[in-house]
Amino acid sequence: MLSLTQEQETQLGIELATKRQEHADLDAAIHTLVQSKMADRMLLQRLKKRKLSLKDRIVQLENILLPDIIA
Repeated sequence: MLSLTQEQETQLGIELATKRQEHADLDAAIHTLVQSKMADRMLLQRLKKRKLSLKDRIVQLENILLPDIIA
């Protein structure tokens, strides 16, 4: 099991909160672009890819900060 210092845990917590906010912002931007029906398909594709990579990082951070107790 990975042991984190309080400082490392704090830094990862801040990164997690930042990534969650960025993910929510991208979700809203994508939704707005789709609704406008004037969205550039390449831009949408890039935004969706970025959103997916953010989600992957969020899951990584959650697994570090909130490890399975049962495991």
